[in-house]
Amino acid sequence: MSTQLTLQAPLVLPPAEVPGYLERLWSEELGSSHGAATFTLVVWEGSWLEQQLVRCGRLDGPITGLLNETVLEAARAAAINCGLPLSTAPMDPQLAWAIGNLGGDHHADDLRGQFVEGAISAHMPRRLITLAPTLDGAKPLETLVAAYCPLPEEGAGGDACGDVVVLRGGTGALRENLDLVQPLISPELPCWVWWNSSLDEAPEVMAALASGNRRLVVDSSLGDPRRCLDLLVARVGAGQPINDLNWMRLRSWRESLAMVFDPPSRRDALNHVVQLDLDVEGDNPVKGLLLAAWLADRLGWHLTATYAVDGDGSGQGIGAEFERTDGQTVRFRQMPVPVGVPKTHPGAMVGLRLICQSSQGSPLCVILCSESGGCMRLESGGMASMELAEEVVPLPNESEEMEMARLLSGGHDSTNPLLAVAAPIAARLLP
Repeated sequence: MSTQLTLQAPLVLPPAEVPGYLERLWSEELGSSHGAATFTLVVWEGSWLEQQLVRCGRLDGPITGLLNETVLEAARAAAINCGLPLSTAPMDPQLAWAIGNLGGDHHADDLRGQFVEGAISAHMPRRLITLAPTLDGAKPLETLVAAYCPLPEEGAGGDACGDVVVLRGGTGALRENLDLVQPLISPELPCWVWWNSSLDEAPEVMAALASGNRRLVVDSSLGDPRRCLDLLVARVGAGQPINDLNWMRLRSWRESLAMVFDPPSRRDALNHVVQLDLDVEGDNPVKGLLLAAWLADRLGWHLTATYAVDGDGSGQGIGAEFERTDGQTVRFRQMPVPVGVPKTHPGAMVGLRLICQSSQGSPLCVILCSESGGCMRLESGGMASMELAEEVVPLPNESEEMEMARLLSGGHDSTNPLLAVAAPIAARLLP
């Protein structure tokens, strides 16, 4: 957390005593301090990659649940040792699974839930509840509580105090004790549920935590693509507020593409798109499909067909055909490409090519590339006869905690409307 005044140092309690203890803590022992009337944040903090790296002795620990450059460097080195492709992203669940097959029995302190990014702490959560599943599936449930206030010089005083609850143990123990969590979530305050792990794991736990009108935050780059997209579609259809960190990372791509067509001389070209090509890292297609779906929705394209496309040895791609509002066809192709140093999350964008062909004037080819990826592959194939607009997309290096803080600062008590319409189209694009 950011600088805090400790009202209650971390204390290990029997699970059944936690609700009663917290009630007494605020009503009796801390009667002069009032809890913040802000929100509850519930976090499922798998941290399987960090746990496995510590177990193998590739990291010293402690286990904090926070991604940093040390964790990412150890993960990239482990991917090579495990015989995985160089394009394997550090956060790819396949990497944590592969490291799990390596030997090692190193132990370190597990401090998940006790280390909170300052950007989140600055929003003064009333209660932060962390569920921390352990590698030892048989580990019994342990619970810990603590209480903090921002120091007076930070301008918040005692009105912004909050507490921390950590539930740590095997996934089975957490599943069996979910009834302990519900009384800790005040129905009078907004509640965010951050599923900071793969969407493939413990679906019944997610369903129980993210019930009612609680605001769910997921990362659709982590997990089976079909499951990730179907989850987005289902939650949007049910009217539950849901936000996707994978979608948020597309912000700079959407903004860069909009800026290319901002000059009045180019705006009409958007009505004459004939081809859209995307390159993504590795074999997770979700991020690219969300970007294509956003563009299709904005331009009023209707999806008519989708199919698999054979790659050139780097994996299978996705093809589709859209129909424009004037009845003309737009061809779409998304291909996985190998990279030397992959970004943190699976399926990161490498490049985009948009070709516009009208009956008047020269064809326009727009190419966007990431800072770490070249445009050479997208520049091939008859570009010499076209007007070329080429831009490098600035990619902000923000952590999950920073993106989560962005959500908290904006309120977002409903699903982003652009995501709400893009998710169903992206789900249909996946063959």
